[in-house]
Amino acid sequence: MSRADSFSIDEQYMRMAIDQAYIAEENGDVPIGCVIVHENRVIARAQNQREQLQDPTAHAEIIALTQAAEAIGSWRLEGCTLYVTLEPCPMCAGALVLGRLARLVYGTDDPKTGAVKSLYNIVQDRRLNHQLEVTGGVMADDCRAQLQAFFQRRRNENLNL
Repeated sequence: MSRADSFSIDEQYMRMAIDQAYIAEENGDVPIGCVIVHENRVIARAQNQREQLQDPTAHAEIIALTQAAEAIGSWRLEGCTLYVTLEPCPMCAGALVLGRLARLVYGTDDPKTGAVKSLYNIVQDRRLNHQLEVTGGVMADDCRAQLQAFFQRRRNENLNL
């Protein structure tokens, strides 16, 4: 498979993650979406649900990891690729390492809490027992615009109170 073919496949799955992010937004949560793929098949789809569940750990990645483990019958998610619209935070990056995923593909960087590139690089830290292949910046402009529009609307709503 050429790099161009790989990128188009990455875009296809990132579009699915963006669709999940819209569901989060419709439910009043920060629009972050995630899908997990195993053997060219989507085995998990999730979105942020912190507001809906009132659970600080209800990040899209964590929910998707639970779904994926159930789908394949193992917590070892070897051979899986996780697609997420925003660079994972430390909690989620740690969970990806613990789940032993093969690959992470994310949309836009997170300069405030990113734990893959921006602040830390947990998923490729050689001191840990597992590292992931990482591809960042897939559909970054779309992912960033979705988040920026959400937070701009929130700021405008707060001004109008």
